[in-house]
Amino acid sequence: MASLIPCPHCGSRPKEEFVVKGAAIPRPAPDAGADAWFGYVYLRDNPRGPYDEFWHHTSGCRRWLIVTRDTVTHDIYASRDAAKIGEATP
Repeated sequence: MASLIPCPHCGSRPKEEFVVKGAAIPRPAPDAGADAWFGYVYLRDNPRGPYDEFWHHTSGCRRWLIVTRDTVTHDIYASRDAAKIGEATP
């Protein structure tokens, strides 16, 4: 059985329909200094456990999602529409 991603628009879909695009971490303000942008682009923690990532549903609704995935077990805990990034997680 393939791993399934719970797309909020299409329902549970095989992970092969998605492309992982990276960590969903807060961006610095546009006028932030060079140090803040350097840290955002190059200096990241590599956490163990649940972590938010941007995923694109390329073979489905073509929406950007934020998927919470465990970096150790690769279990998927939740997903939400990235357009609603400022809203609280249900």
